[in-house]
Amino acid sequence: MAEETSAIIGLGNPGPNYRLTRHNVGFLFVDFLADRVNGAFQTTKWEAQLLRCSIGQRRVFLVKPQTFMNLSGRSVAAFARFYSIEPARLIVVHDDIDMAPGRVKVVTGGGSGGHNGIKSIVQHLGCGDFVRLKIGIGRPGTATVHPEMPVDAYVLSRFSTEELELMAERFGQIEAGLDPLLGGDLAQARTMLNRIK
Repeated sequence: MAEETSAIIGLGNPGPNYRLTRHNVGFLFVDFLADRVNGAFQTTKWEAQLLRCSIGQRRVFLVKPQTFMNLSGRSVAAFARFYSIEPARLIVVHDDIDMAPGRVKVVTGGGSGGHNGIKSIVQHLGCGDFVRLKIGIGRPGTATVHPEMPVDAYVLSRFSTEELELMAERFGQIEAGLDPLLGGDLAQARTMLNRIK
């Protein structure tokens, strides 16, 4: 596979019961991108749903691991190795409870932050050298975020209508800043995307 090909990997849990949950914001984002290119995902042997497409002038795979969140790395590593995509060309989109709802942040390396999907990917790739596009969902008890809910129940609960509208707005803003991210210009990508709050 050509070096310039990237993959945008949305993390989430498969199945209709999880579709609109906060933990599935990665799935929701790649679904948004698939709609924008009028594409349809196909189930593959890598335990993932896959769509090959172009975003702007960039060749991209959109990927949704179907292993459930905690085993995401098994699917991601098998896919990346088959297509010879280096970790630096993998953009993993996931929820972050330590950021305000709708905030966006591009990071590379670092720890998993307690996110089991990220932990699994690091384990199976053998490194943390991929790009992470974090989308805030808020932490229960912070500001006005559902103080009565424990974290595990909160991340697996559904977005409200208002929260879905906020996420849709953010997805459009992220899309506008994808070109430098896909082109490997992380400094420019951070300048454009990390200001989304």
